[in-house]
Amino acid sequence: MTVPATMHALLQKGDGYSGKQTGISIDTLEPYLEYAEIPVPELKDGQVLVRMAMANINPSDLHFIKGEYGQPRQKGKPAGFEGVGEVVAGSGAYAEKLIGQRVAFTATPDGSGTWADYAVTAAKTCIPVKHGMLDEDAAGHIVNPLTAMAMFDLVRKANTESFVLTAGASQLCKLIIALAKDEGYRPIVVVRRNEMTEPLKALGAAYVLDENDADVVEQFKQISRSEKPRIMLDAVSNQLSSDIFFAMPNRANWVIYGKLDSSPITARELGQFVFMDKVISGFWLTKWFNETSPDEQKRVIGEVQDRFISRKWTTDVSAVIPLAEVMEKLPATLAKRAGKVLLTP
Repeated sequence: MTVPATMHALLQKGDGYSGKQTGISIDTLEPYLEYAEIPVPELKDGQVLVRMAMANINPSDLHFIKGEYGQPRQKGKPAGFEGVGEVVAGSGAYAEKLIGQRVAFTATPDGSGTWADYAVTAAKTCIPVKHGMLDEDAAGHIVNPLTAMAMFDLVRKANTESFVLTAGASQLCKLIIALAKDEGYRPIVVVRRNEMTEPLKALGAAYVLDENDADVVEQFKQISRSEKPRIMLDAVSNQLSSDIFFAMPNRANWVIYGKLDSSPITARELGQFVFMDKVISGFWLTKWFNETSPDEQKRVIGEVQDRFISRKWTTDVSAVIPLAEVMEKLPATLAKRAGKVLLTP
């Protein structure tokens, strides 16, 4: 196909880091993004050009455009970390082999993001998508599903049938809950909205706790006495997370992979690190890729795609927004918290 000279994209207004931690809430995109027409990016050796079919929005994207992520913004470059599309051009022998294939991918560090008509990425990081996997699943193929698989390995190694999940109604946690049910594990899930209790129990949650209940910590303590969960996978990282962690049994591991709540927290029982052998650790998918063998990555990726194709996993989609309408519609859509929001060219 003929590649046009220009494309439309949502460009970052900010540069570098903001030095703030305000969370993922966004009332307007005007301070962070602008919709504009720019030249289609040129390829370097080993790169491919992807015509976007669909892009995903994760909390990391929202932290990033606000300058609050572990990667600096580049002013004037397209935003967006993750998506799916067709490879239409490649530079280098391996890159050229991918032309015509549908691939899931993440954006390059040089700033060619997925919230655009076209995106550039390294050919070696592209994941060919099997027939039968829907675009709405493939658009979020990497960040949430691979994180779910990789973190669930931590649960398997924790020698406990029970574990704790915060932000339990998120797409990532729903994937983990469904996987846990298939393997006989018992998730203790913390949510912000009481109406999610029954749907999550139907999905496989053993317990669902509403963080708004005044006695939620006491509820957890009672559950912990019998279940003895030794790992917490935490995307919220607020005071409740801390209180739950210090109510967990010895050898508990608090695994932090996000901070949806920007408020500061207090750790009240530091002696537990000495006398109960507790630890706090972090999880970042980028580090997982760097430390995991290609064969293991291939195995996990294959399992992820097979679960979506078989519909053991599904993506809850609340809205699909054309790129040209994102500035107007995205903030209100995100505020509904009803599922994934996806972008199309």
